[in-house]
Amino acid sequence: MPDPIADREHLGEALRLVEREAEKYLASVDSALVRPPGSPVIDGNLPIQGSGSLQALTELIAFANEGATRSTGPRFFHFVMGGVTPAALGADWLTSTINQVAYNWVSSPLAARLEQTTLSWMKELFGVPSEWSAAMTTAATTANLVGLAAARRWWALRHDVDVDQRGFSGLPEVPIFSGGYLHASAIKALGMLGLGRGRPQILTDDAGGRLDIAALRDRLRALNGAPAIVIATAGDVNTGDFDPIADMAELTREHNAWLHVDGAFGLYAAATPKTRHLIAGLEKVDSIAVDGHKWLNAPYDTGFVFVRDAELHSGAFSASAAYLGKEALERPVFGNLAPEMSRRARALPVWATLRAYGRDGYRAMVERHLGLAQRVALQVDDAPDLERLAEVPLNVVCFRFRPAGVPEGELDDLNRKLGAMVLEDGRVYFGTTEYAGKVAFRPAIVNWRTTENDVDLIVSVVRELGARLLATAPGR
Repeated sequence: MPDPIADREHLGEALRLVEREAEKYLASVDSALVRPPGSPVIDGNLPIQGSGSLQALTELIAFANEGATRSTGPRFFHFVMGGVTPAALGADWLTSTINQVAYNWVSSPLAARLEQTTLSWMKELFGVPSEWSAAMTTAATTANLVGLAAARRWWALRHDVDVDQRGFSGLPEVPIFSGGYLHASAIKALGMLGLGRGRPQILTDDAGGRLDIAALRDRLRALNGAPAIVIATAGDVNTGDFDPIADMAELTREHNAWLHVDGAFGLYAAATPKTRHLIAGLEKVDSIAVDGHKWLNAPYDTGFVFVRDAELHSGAFSASAAYLGKEALERPVFGNLAPEMSRRARALPVWATLRAYGRDGYRAMVERHLGLAQRVALQVDDAPDLERLAEVPLNVVCFRFRPAGVPEGELDDLNRKLGAMVLEDGRVYFGTTEYAGKVAFRPAIVNWRTTENDVDLIVSVVRELGARLLATAPGR
């Protein structure tokens, strides 16, 4: 196949091929093994002569059927990862079709207006004040980067320095405080911002990791009014637990500190009165990060950032050139509110899924998942060879295999081996973690497809594979 223009006549056929195969794939995803047994061979040199769209897509579809993890299915409980709702999936296809550049109003008035509306709707869903600055990002990792970049700018301006213009030269080290729930994505963001991955002082009041509010008060008082950055976690990945956001907000307001909230999936607690209390005080914080490809069930990769101060937000990411032009304030340049200037129109699938299911639909889904998590917790508690390690305030169940007669010193290794077996087995999918010094499992329920039948496999598969592991262990 020469120049792609020669392939133009096959465009419609290529789309219909993908449509047919996608429908077949999704029709089987509910019952398919989450990790398929196959492993397609994908290698070779760059072809000199191309095969054309139909042949290339046929090969790619075969790869997917053989080797794609069924992460969009109902039994993928790893990484707190959602699926893609029907409305979001259709809109995501449309996003690639119209291929908008979501940098500013001139590049795509449609993309800009949809992003404005979508962000307004997300603020309503979470209870974020409407006047806050906001932007869509690639994920909570990038949203954490943006929120903490605004925090860095605020901190440096308290020292009369524009750090984005001049850099860190001459500035003192930044005091950063967090609890033990601090996520790797926030740590990564601190590193990328030059604040230091090792800078956060971890203040916890229990073995699990919740922030110690008394210790934070003491550390902030000791600064005597010097500015600091504090990071709260809304939804610990191991347990779904929350730092005391309202208490932290009061302290940071009193002691000249910026409060950033990493709410990757936990922020969706706002969708129902049953859990809304977990994010009390959110309106008093300074910046918030959240994912869209988790409980919202939008496509990878989608995230949101909200910042109280619009000038601090834009000041950290503004860039321009003569060819980019200037726009009025009522037409935000979203490319100046996040790292990427070349931006996919991610608002389309998010707008579509919110329009399709609304506030009530998301409340119903979140409440259904809360119920499923409690169902799993009860099954764990009833099993004589399982031990639940934490409360279940949200959608994550933290537990381990603990059969009678196995010494405590052998349980970590036993659960690591069992975790590998669960992944290899493929009927359900979740890995191991470490919580309170113990190796454990932490399946998370966020997929719109997940039902009771799906979660009921969690305990039964772990117990079945655990019994098999014990039966083959030397000396047992």
